[in-house]
Amino acid sequence: HLSGPRSSKVERPHSTMMNADMDAIEAENQVELEEKTRLINQVLELQHTLEDLSARVDAVKEENLKLKSENQVLGQYIENLMSASSVFQTTDTKSKRK
Repeated sequence: HLSGPRSSKVERPHSTMMNADMDAIEAENQVELEEKTRLINQVLELQHTLEDLSARVDAVKEENLKLKSENQVLGQYIENLMSASSVFQTTDTKSKRK
């Protein structure tokens, strides 16, 4: 008769302790889950940033190639104009002396 209440008293602190432990584990799991979610969101954001930067690099490369091509055409055009103009002709002073 006396052992019944004693065992329930012993169980109560034990079950309270288990509940406290379970609550602590659950809180720790919740913190871990929130941290994982935060890290996943950060990774996704960084992936989007990387994709945007990669697209920008590709666009700049394409524009650079286009401008290089235009510069070559303009350079050739200027060279042709200079060779056709008497102002830019080289003078050979040795042949004039003869």
